[in-house]
Amino acid sequence: QVRLVESGGGLVQPGGSLRLSCVASEKIFDFYNMAWYRRAPGKQRELVASFNIGGKTSYADSVKGRFTISGDRMKTLYLQMDNLKADDTAVYYCKAHHFDIQDREYWGQGTQVIVSP
Repeated sequence: QVRLVESGGGLVQPGGSLRLSCVASEKIFDFYNMAWYRRAPGKQRELVASFNIGGKTSYADSVKGRFTISGDRMKTLYLQMDNLKADDTAVYYCKAHHFDIQDREYWGQGTQVIVSP
């Protein structure tokens, strides 16, 4: 059982920055594709950015050029969020999905991000 713990959320003004972290209970980057999701109030959960075991990254169109996903290749996944907008307000979740076992995935508890003047 892999445990994921997110941190780094908070209240920030539009145009500001935050850095989210997701720490796993064990070294997982060699076997798990990692991703950040978010769920805004009244909306469905959406994929924000992903980081696969080969180090390839991808982003939702809404965050391209503003968010950067990265990892330490061991236990910690990051999401650097710059030029934040009100629409980025959401609970952000970290997910780990085993690259070869389809039903083996883990989620963190989420961290709240509020972008407001």
